[in-house]
Order: sequence, then structure tokens, then C-alpha cells
Amino acid sequence: MLTKEELREIRRIEIVTKRQVNDQLAGSYHSVFKGRGMSFSEVRLYQPGDDIRRIDWNVSARANEVFVKQFVEERELTVMIMVDMSGSLDFGSGEESKRKVAAKLTALLAFSAIKNNDRVGLILFTDEVEFYIPPKKGRKHVLRMIREILAYQPNRRGTDVGKALEFLAYVSKRKAVAFLVSDFISGPFDKPLKVAANRHDLIPIFLSDPLENELPNLGLTWLEDTETGKVVAAPLHLKRFRKAFAAKRREQRDGFRQLFTRINLKMIELQTGQPFARPVLDYFKLRARRGGA
Repeated sequence: MLTKEELREIRRIEIVTKRQVNDQLAGSYHSVFKGRGMSFSEVRLYQPGDDIRRIDWNVSARANEVFVKQFVEERELTVMIMVDMSGSLDFGSGEESKRKVAAKLTALLAFSAIKNNDRVGLILFTDEVEFYIPPKKGRKHVLRMIREILAYQPNRRGTDVGKALEFLAYVSKRKAVAFLVSDFISGPFDKPLKVAANRHDLIPIFLSDPLENELPNLGLTWLEDTETGKVVAAPLHLKRFRKAFAAKRREQRDGFRQLFTRINLKMIELQTGQPFARPVLDYFKLRARRGGA
């Protein structure tokens, strides 16, 4: 059961993200993620400049006037949000953990989806898929998703991105817009990533914390791996150790970028303690300029 503070936090997330959706994101979301096609709506009188290929000759012949067909976009999409719930997502060196950022991000994406009349679902995973909410519409549905991310107690601590992508293929037979939210501390997932990217509109979102990228000078310190529980002594007083650690993190991050680039995916990068809506909006604007690709 959620505490009063957790309920207040969900309400705060709803207020902030709905304002961001209304002010910034909904239009960009709509322009990027197109519907399944166009369906016939009605006919109207021809106007100068109309495409003559849209003339309805049968109606025009009966009415003795020229009419053109009107079409509307079949808007409804399925949006799937896959959120990493492994031990490393509970880490945060400031006021927010990566899990809390994931909850805010999910709210932003889900409210954008339902505002555009799309259905949205949730997959929570560690080194196995632990929880699934089928796609639906509505505010209560989105609030449930936020609540689960904040309050869910995972059974396992590791990460297997590949299993989450395989589960997506199982539950989404038709093309979906799929957001993959993780710090990608995982075993290899190249093959399921390629399969998912070929079938769905897949957007990887990389979460990190400043302290994971550059360690402070704190002397000899015991560090715990939040996914394995292993504890090691780290000589943080040694500059060469801190530099090697930072270089290793840059190498990992560059590896993710290269992996996604190879299969024509662009990674959104978010960091705790920084505004999370701006990178998403910038990504949407970039895709809109490129015609949604």
C-alpha cells in the first residue's frame, strides 16, 4: 500500500507532467508518431487548388457538381513503455533516483499518448519480465502506471534488456511505438534489439546519474554493486583510478550509441538532477524535421 508521501508524489508528477504535455509536448508527439493511415471521411465541393486525384466522380456525376473526397488520419496508436526496475535504477546521488526519473518520464509519455487518443501499456523488467499492464486509455490508467513504477518491489535485482524486448514481440503483434527506459547495465541484447527495431518504432532512453560517470575524491571507499550485492574497496583518492573509471563509463555510453546507430536508432540521454522533458522534446522536434524518421 502506498504511503501518503508516495500518493502526494504521484499527484505532483501528474500536475507537472500534464502541464508540460499541454504546453510543449502533445503537438510534437502528434507530428512525430503518425497513425496507421488515412480513412475516408466525407465529400465536399471542389475548391480551386484541390488535388484532382481526390475527385469523387460518382458523386460528382449524380450531383452535377464536382466533389472531392476528404480523408482523416486513423490516429490511434499503441504505445508501450518498458521500464528497467533492476537494483541500479534505485540509485541516485541527489534528491531523485533513476527510478523516480523513469516514473516522471513515463507520465510525460503516457499523458502525451492519451491526449492524442492513443493506448499506452507498461512493461516492468529486471533480468526477467516482472509486471505487465496491457495498453489502455484514460487518466486513471496512467496514474496506475506511475504508481506501479514508484511502488513496485521487484523480485530480482539484475537486468536483461533482451528478455524485455522478446516479451514486447510476444504481446505486441502489430507495430507499436515502444520506449525502452534503462541504464542498460545488461548482458548482450543486440539480436532482440534488431528484431524489435524492425517490427516497432523503438526509442531507447538511457538513464544515468552524475556520480556514476565521475567519482568524487573520498579516499578509500567501499562500493556496493546494487544489482549483484558485491562490495569492493575503491581507492577514490587516486586520480588515476577516478580517471580510469570515467573513461570506462564514457566507453560504455559510446558503445550504446554505436549499437543503436547501427540499426538506425537514436538514443535519448537523461540524467538525474537535470530537466527531463527538454531532451525528449528536442528528440521529437528533430524527428519532426526529418519527417518522423
